[in-house]
Amino acid sequence: MDEVEVVVAHSERATLRVGDVFLKVDADQARVDAEVEAMALAPVPTPEVLWREPPVLAIAALPGTTLGRLGEPSTASPTAWAAAGAAIRKLHDAPLPPRQGQAGRSIVALTAELDDECERLVTNGVLPADLVARNRQVAEAALRPWTPAFTHGDLQIAHVFVDGDEVTGIIDWSEAGRGDALYDLATFTLGHEEHLDDVIAGYGTGVDLDVIHAWWSLRSLLIVRWLIEHGFDPFAPGCEVDVLRSRM
Repeated sequence: MDEVEVVVAHSERATLRVGDVFLKVDADQARVDAEVEAMALAPVPTPEVLWREPPVLAIAALPGTTLGRLGEPSTASPTAWAAAGAAIRKLHDAPLPPRQGQAGRSIVALTAELDDECERLVTNGVLPADLVARNRQVAEAALRPWTPAFTHGDLQIAHVFVDGDEVTGIIDWSEAGRGDALYDLATFTLGHEEHLDDVIAGYGTGVDLDVIHAWWSLRSLLIVRWLIEHGFDPFAPGCEVDVLRSRM
């Protein structure tokens, strides 16, 4: 019997790997529905769905390796990063999916959530007030009108697989839907600013760097407390708190 590897696990969901099969356990069936639907619609390589028995979704492993992980240097070539940028552009140019995704929250709702989170970060002593204030200022540029695109919604580099310089697949589509394309690009390059030019070379035009920087700050501010509460470390080198410090 193959060894069971815990890929990620927290109170909301868990992903296990057994041989060449990933088992995703998620009590939120709407989120699983969104993931299966998005993978069927996305014009980029995605994992094969092997079977589904709520609350478990079984998908096949993808060939190759991920581009890397937050907090660790990526060993992928500039060409591979550019290929990922081209794949992301293909997704963003596809016909819009029926659902609104994580990247599609309204400006009003996002602003309210951000202001509340900034207050909590300072009041609870999680982050220094000047660090929060500076990044809240930077984040303002993301709070603007945008044209909806087909977005992944959680496009971390660990979710993009490559074999050599070719993208072999993108995983974890539960947050996919209509949203701001630059949210995806910012999530993808978070903590890996040195590869942004390569990604843009593959992606093409229409990238506002001020908005990318704003999303880095905004996403990091919103997720620091969640990461701590779920057993992750946003203070690790190269992770979210370092991203916030880089804007000072």
